[in-house]
Amino acid sequence: MQLEDYFNFLAPNDIRIRGTRVGIETVLYEYIHQSQSPEAIARRYPALTLEQVYATITYYLHNQAEIKAYLADWLAHGERMRTEQERNPTPAMLKLRQMRDQQVAASRFTNS
Repeated sequence: MQLEDYFNFLAPNDIRIRGTRVGIETVLYEYIHQSQSPEAIARRYPALTLEQVYATITYYLHNQAEIKAYLADWLAHGERMRTEQERNPTPAMLKLRQMRDQQVAASRFTNS
């Protein structure tokens, strides 16, 4: 089996672990940015086998420049989406913020 056989390359910015809906960014974020062990990642994501987690890390180690760019794009996209959501919140989010503000105001009143 070749290393690439562990993945589905759906698009340049969408690489999934074969047989799952999990993107490689999920495993690699946990491994690189959260310093999680492969075993901890496999426990956290029961859809993945330990072998798949190790294959993903190995793929990253063999293609570091490419995958670092892939992850940087993924992180930037997430940041853009969070900024957009902040600028244009959904009606549900506006209601939740209103409820939170009311709770904060009520707790200040009772603590005075």
